[in-house]
Amino acid sequence: MAASTASRLWLPRPTASSHCPRSPPRLSRFSPLRAAKLESVLSIGTHVIPHPRKVETGGEDAFFVGDDGGGVFAIADGVSGWAEKNVNPALFSRELMANSSTFLKDEEVSHDPQILLMKAHAATSSTGSATAIIAMLEKTGTLKIASVGDCGLKVIRKGQVMFSTCPQEHYFDCPYQLSSEAIGQTYKDALVCTVNLMEGDIIVSGSDGFFDNIFDQQILAVISESPGIDEAAKALAELARKHSVDVRFDSPYSMEARSRGFDVPWWKKLLGAKLTGGKMDDITVIVAQVKTVVIPDDEGAIVERENGGEKVTVAATASAEQKG
Repeated sequence: MAASTASRLWLPRPTASSHCPRSPPRLSRFSPLRAAKLESVLSIGTHVIPHPRKVETGGEDAFFVGDDGGGVFAIADGVSGWAEKNVNPALFSRELMANSSTFLKDEEVSHDPQILLMKAHAATSSTGSATAIIAMLEKTGTLKIASVGDCGLKVIRKGQVMFSTCPQEHYFDCPYQLSSEAIGQTYKDALVCTVNLMEGDIIVSGSDGFFDNIFDQQILAVISESPGIDEAAKALAELARKHSVDVRFDSPYSMEARSRGFDVPWWKKLLGAKLTGGKMDDITVIVAQVKTVVIPDDEGAIVERENGGEKVTVAATASAEQKG
């Protein structure tokens, strides 16, 4: 629903003084004495590839990106089984995300993703169900997450995955889901967690169509080779899409299926065969990077920050920084 914000992946630049404490922000000689503070913001890129048979309708995933606080994003994956009842599975997920965006600045939400899920779900009138994840970054650098089902999120720091959410499911291939029916889950069933982030950390989030078709090491490789977050989101989605239609690719999905007892017939096993292949699905990928901006207490003050031999002058507000 929201356009992505283009930005290059930021990595700390090594300098001769990298082992020395970073100098505190100082004010320009052209400005009267004013205090300044550091705030964390997200620079966000997105990419969506619908299921091969759902390209014309746009698929059943939905998402939104917002600039509340340090940044917020969310993904909903409509449950395709509703199509068997002549219900468009995309309607529920799209309305759920639209309502999430609407209630984002609601006073009751107060930057709590679980409460946002509650209000968005309660306001959704479409028939259907969806898995969902909402992530909000506070300006202090704390990421708050609420997730129902198997949409996922990983945090990458210094080339390693340092945090991952866990999928929720009733049984294999049947995740927890917010539903129009009373038998579904609610915000109370959400997996809720917080992660303290640092400047340069990268967040990779996606629907199950993404994580079912790609491994962590492949995610890390793509991130390391991408010049920016938009390029990273597109490359990750395209790699997952390639794997999803490859019947010989031993995907995370096929490996999990075998571990749950789903495999080829016994006589094929005798011939050395096993269940392989990706899972064709809608694929939504969001890549975000944490950046630190210097915010003057008095709007319009010019603040200079020294980083080794490099000096950065900031005279913009947080919202302007987020636009990259």
